[in-house]
Amino acid sequence: MKSMIKGKAWLYGDDIDTDVIIPGKYLRTTDMQVFADHAMEGIDPGFSKKISPGDIIVARNNFGCGSSREQAPLALKHAGVGCVIANSFGRIFFRNSINVGLPLMEADVTCKEGDEVEVDLLKGQITVGDKVFEGHKLPDFLLEILTDGGLVEHRKKQKQG
Repeated sequence: MKSMIKGKAWLYGDDIDTDVIIPGKYLRTTDMQVFADHAMEGIDPGFSKKISPGDIIVARNNFGCGSSREQAPLALKHAGVGCVIANSFGRIFFRNSINVGLPLMEADVTCKEGDEVEVDLLKGQITVGDKVFEGHKLPDFLLEILTDGGLVEHRKKQKQG
């Protein structure tokens, strides 16, 4: 994982639940490509065909609310989402994202869809054009898990060291 993430903004509103991030009918697979192909399908059916690797979701309040399905952050990660920025996250989605290595940041960002957004995870800052937004920097131990690629890879690294 890179500490600087740059991509195009995809805007979503409040209360984006895990059921629209990856609809339940796709949960019986372990094929990450299926998750990627159907990411955000419940709210934006063409999302997986529009997104480019590294693009950034910018949402409002309570992103990832709803069920505790780990497949939701996996779908976004494998679709190529570089980071999710939101005012707030569902608690379980937040932790699942860290566990699977999907960067996220709590921040109140104003931008238009398609704007280029740059996220500095180490500083906790988001830049859109000439505007800099302060976000909540993740604690170092969570940044370390993200840097290692998620919790499983982090634990493997700890065992080796």
